[in-house]
Amino acid sequence: MAGVTSRDVSAGVPGAGESAPSDAELIRAHVAGEPDAFAELVRRHRDRLWAVALRTVGEREEAADALQDALLNAHRNAARFRGDSAVTTWLHRIVVNACLDRLRRRQAHPTVPLPDGNRDQDRPSAPEPAAPAPDHDTALVVRDALAALPVDQRAAIVLVDVQGYPVAEAAEMLGVAEGTVKSRCARGRARMAVTLGFLRGEGNRPGGGNVGSGSGPVTSLPAGHDRRDQR
Repeated sequence: MAGVTSRDVSAGVPGAGESAPSDAELIRAHVAGEPDAFAELVRRHRDRLWAVALRTVGEREEAADALQDALLNAHRNAARFRGDSAVTTWLHRIVVNACLDRLRRRQAHPTVPLPDGNRDQDRPSAPEPAAPAPDHDTALVVRDALAALPVDQRAAIVLVDVQGYPVAEAAEMLGVAEGTVKSRCARGRARMAVTLGFLRGEGNRPGGGNVGSGSGPVTSLPAGHDRRDQR
């Protein structure tokens, strides 16, 4: 692509000292054969894409596989990108679809992992940031409640409540109407509120029989640093 070279992409500065190439310019450069353009695009957005994959799938290994499948798909089919939405929206849509495909296959063909005796199956294989034990316990309970949602509701909750995307943008990523996203979020929040009512002092832990059933937003979702950067 004229104006964006391998040197420009790797340096982040195209041509004669202008601003870094846009996402759309990187896609066009990739389609035109520029070898480093897609890698730069992934570098820009991989953290948010990984966060969406991990929260949606719930398991690090499967999330990594889903993300890899999605990026390969985007790499191969970049010429189909028409610019009707932002590049990040297009990438997120591919990642979310890859995650949902894996979740649906897993539901259709459930497997029982064999314990290896060496690791806690409820903990991720990579080190987690240090946190006080009660906070860590709460995060695990919230994670389990999120994982228990139907896959469509989980995807909507992850994008809107965990990652902080506007409903309109989440609707584009999921390929559904805004009203559908709102409905899925509302139903998902209501389900999670039943499980997590004790976190707001509305009852005992699940299984105790006195858990609140409010349908408002679950304020204890572990968003924090996962929220997207301002673009």
